[in-house]
Amino acid sequence: MTLVHAIILGIVQGLTEFLPISSTAHLRITPPLLGWDHGGGQAFETVIQMGTLVAVIWYFRADILHLLGGLKRDVQARKLASNHESKLAWMIAIATVPVGVCGLLLEHKIKNEFRDLRWVAFFIGFFALVLWAAEIYSHRKAKAGNPGKPESEIGFFNVITMGLFQCLALFPGASRSGTTISGALFSGLDRAAAARFSFLLSLPAITAAGLYKLYKDRHELFATQEGIINLVVSTVVSGIVGYFAIAWLIGFLKRYSTTVFIVYRILLAILLIVLVQQGIISPLEEPE
Repeated sequence: MTLVHAIILGIVQGLTEFLPISSTAHLRITPPLLGWDHGGGQAFETVIQMGTLVAVIWYFRADILHLLGGLKRDVQARKLASNHESKLAWMIAIATVPVGVCGLLLEHKIKNEFRDLRWVAFFIGFFALVLWAAEIYSHRKAKAGNPGKPESEIGFFNVITMGLFQCLALFPGASRSGTTISGALFSGLDRAAAARFSFLLSLPAITAAGLYKLYKDRHELFATQEGIINLVVSTVVSGIVGYFAIAWLIGFLKRYSTTVFIVYRILLAILLIVLVQQGIISPLEEPE
């Protein structure tokens, strides 16, 4: 992989990690669409998510400091969940457990079988329908006089529902933000709260996955100086692009629904199926 490839993958990661269109799917299909022999591989893709992790931390630094302050007050009070901020922090921690367990159980299938572009196309299309159903559900509740709860009213049920939906993001093509926003809408949150809390909920999962892959595949990732440079550059680029993607999406969802992303996903799924069926791109990754 060249430095130009690394930069392009960093841009793709930064743009698609937070938009509900699946970063994994786009990182998977970018190399064959551009005619590369292969991309960075799953370990590379997982580690460069650390750049978008930094973007989330920086964008939500005030929220994160409040959560940490709440946990500090827990220690001082010698009591768990003694205040609103610490309750949210503990709920995020609890809601992260399911995706960690599912990730370990499904690691082999995720790393191998489900990266077949036929599976990727299926998951892109299927989870577009899930997001569509969530939008319909939210719209009907709003018409009935229940526009959805704001961020200040997030409760245990909302967070746990989002945590369970986050497990679905393990499938290439599902989208972490797409599945958690769907879960948030189904649980009764408004779109703005759904998007903001989706990002906060992603912090532990992205951190754990990135560090795990960084350690597990360290010999492969750090085998050459060129590989290290590519990894660092791609991670930095993904963080910069990801920061602006967060800001744009939160502003967008305050005014509009996710319909444009649903349509995009369906069209992308159809395009992938056509490309694979016509033999234009191979459904399987080329060996590195």
